[in-house]
Amino acid sequence: MWCLIGCAIGDFGTIAYFQFFTTGINPLLILTLAVVNGLITSVILETIILMRKGMVINTAFRTAMGMSFISMVSMEVTMNITDYFLTGGAKLVWWVIPVMLVVGFLTPWPYNYWRLEKLGESCCH
Repeated sequence: MWCLIGCAIGDFGTIAYFQFFTTGINPLLILTLAVVNGLITSVILETIILMRKGMVINTAFRTAMGMSFISMVSMEVTMNITDYFLTGGAKLVWWVIPVMLVVGFLTPWPYNYWRLEKLGESCCH
């Protein structure tokens, strides 16, 4: 859940910035930048949460980076594909946000299940 929140902050913030403050930028470029920013904000948020739980910053950062990057990338990409196909571009409208969040939450479940159940590995080591 923290991963989704962190990813959504960077993702939605990027899309909103370009939607409200610029014009004429290729939507695919915006969505690509939104993926990158979503990954960055997710790692930052997870690092802060781990530090609040008592980890030192280096360990917290390494743990946040070591969490399933495959899950984060798949979450980000599917959220932005959903936005692109439902709105025709990089647009935030009230009805697409919940759909993006549900798709982003459900997408990494198969991989995370496989990792937890089949490999016995937790995303949080």
